[in-house]
Amino acid sequence: MTFEVEIRDDSIKLGQFLKLANLAETGGEAKNLIAEGQIRVNGEVDTRRGKVLREGDVVTAPAGEAVLVTNVADDDDADFDPSKWENL
Repeated sequence: MTFEVEIRDDSIKLGQFLKLANLAETGGEAKNLIAEGQIRVNGEVDTRRGKVLREGDVVTAPAGEAVLVTNVADDDDADFDPSKWENL
């Protein structure tokens, strides 16, 4: 089953992404999974923890879980009005 994980930046490192997507519980576990060649990026084994992932990359974990990396716009503050907070 493939699920999407949203990021706000243009990229994220593989080790960080594994934790964000809950494919690894800790940085140490992510490091080991990557070093042991158990993680695939776009179908290819990648042993670089610092591998930069970008929108559309698919990461597959040992359990066969695949994650689609998407880049979402940061629109949470689109309606933020700083003048409302000036006197607080």
